[in-house]
Amino acid sequence: MELIIVTGMSGAGKSQASNTLEDMGFYCVDNVPPAIIPAFVDMSGDKGQFSKMALITDMRGGELFKSIDEVLAGLDERGLKYKILFLDASTETLIRRYKENRRKHPLNKNGKLSLADAIEKERKALKKIRNRADYIVDTSLISMAQLKEKVTALFVGDKGTSMKILCKSFGFKYGVDNEDDLVFDVRCLPNPFYDENLKEKTGTEKAVQDYVLSTAESVKFFEKLYDFLQYSIPLYEKEGKSQLTIAFGCTGGKHRSVTFAEKIGEALKQKNYDCAIVHRDILKR
Repeated sequence: MELIIVTGMSGAGKSQASNTLEDMGFYCVDNVPPAIIPAFVDMSGDKGQFSKMALITDMRGGELFKSIDEVLAGLDERGLKYKILFLDASTETLIRRYKENRRKHPLNKNGKLSLADAIEKERKALKKIRNRADYIVDTSLISMAQLKEKVTALFVGDKGTSMKILCKSFGFKYGVDNEDDLVFDVRCLPNPFYDENLKEKTGTEKAVQDYVLSTAESVKFFEKLYDFLQYSIPLYEKEGKSQLTIAFGCTGGKHRSVTFAEKIGEALKQKNYDCAIVHRDILKR
């Protein structure tokens, strides 16, 4: 059975992640107290009803959630394989989302804490499981549609123990995601934004890619960067990392960064790496 444990910060997008996994054929159960996770696993194993299961557990369980470390240790002792997906977001983003939906934070139902204090209390309580998560997705700067794209990229055709690589483009003017492992600034390369024939195009198009890589310096930059990745990726795999996010940033996230995410991503696929390509800011104006 393929088991995913979904957890993370309240308001970070766990419900959307669960919906995406359900669309992918996972049997999803929300707000599961950690103590009964083994029961779900046993039920599936005995009757063979579910080959793919996602269990969502978080601080809504209050005191019950404190047993999560013990429960996971028990699963490890039994030799059961599972992946942990952790949804995160900045405190500022979570505050804004709570103000928009006017819901109470699960750690502040009595109203004695400020929203910011409740969020920080939750962040501290989840620090340990966040550190052992296989996949961390920061939703601070992405839409729900982009979250769906990311979750799908992580788990569609899951190859089990192979490390998943995410090649991502973004615009520095919109901020850098906390989840990014390697961030490369490509703002030093020729910018198609200043060419009227290319300004409204994106780095997914050959004309833009040719422009970005039109100089000897650009080509050398690409070659050096790709050499570095070919050397470093096996080291991450050897260390046991489950997910590696390689982010390429330019000013607006539409031309140069997209070109590099596309080119590097395709090159890694040619080397049979499990690689997905996403463009965070390509549609922003």
